[in-house]
Amino acid sequence: MSTLFSRPAIAPAHLARLADYRVLVVPGLHGSGPEHWQSRWQRLYPAFERVEQVHWSQPDLPRWSQRLGEVLAQSDRPVVIVAHSFGCLTTVHRAAALQAESGSAFPIAAALLVAPADPGKFEVGDEVSYRLTFPALVVGSENDPWMSAPRAQQWAKTWGASFHHAGALGHINAESGLDDWLAGQELLLGLLERVRPPGL
Repeated sequence: MSTLFSRPAIAPAHLARLADYRVLVVPGLHGSGPEHWQSRWQRLYPAFERVEQVHWSQPDLPRWSQRLGEVLAQSDRPVVIVAHSFGCLTTVHRAAALQAESGSAFPIAAALLVAPADPGKFEVGDEVSYRLTFPALVVGSENDPWMSAPRAQQWAKTWGASFHHAGALGHINAESGLDDWLAGQELLLGLLERVRPPGL
C-alpha cells in the first residue's frame, strides 16, 4: 500500500495528522507533468486532489483563482494547499478574495508555496500583495529562472510567510530531478506543525 512518505523516519502520527486535512495540489503554467513532484506525490498519496484549470497555457490570475475557489467550495474541511509556480500566485489571490468576501480565508489552513512565479512577470503584483492569515512556507531556489531566491524571500515577507532556501534546484520542477522530493515532503510536515488542529 502506497503512502506519501517512504522514509521509515517519518512517524505514522505525522501521516495521521495529514489525514485531518483536505490537500489540494495547485500546479502552475502548463500543469505538472507525470514526473513533476506534485504528480508523484499524488500517485504516492491518492487522497491529494488536483485543481484542474480549463486553459493551462493561459495564466489568467482571476480565472485560475476563481477555479480554485470553486474547488475549495466543494467541501468545508480545512485545506492544505501544495502550490507551484503560478499556482502560488493563484493561491494568494484566492486567499485574499476569501478574506474580502467573508472575513476569513477558511477553508485554507496552510499553504506550501514552491518556486512562486514572479508576479512582476505577469503584471499582477498589486493583485497578490496580500498578507496571508494562515501559516505558509515559500520555498525558493537560487537559480530559478522564474524568480530569484532573494526576490522570492521578499515576496514571502509580503505574504507573511516563512522562507526556505532550497539551494540550486532550478524551478523546482520535473527538470530538477527531484523524484518524490522527500525534502519537500518533510517541509510539508513541518508546516503542518504550525497549523492549529481542526476542532481546536
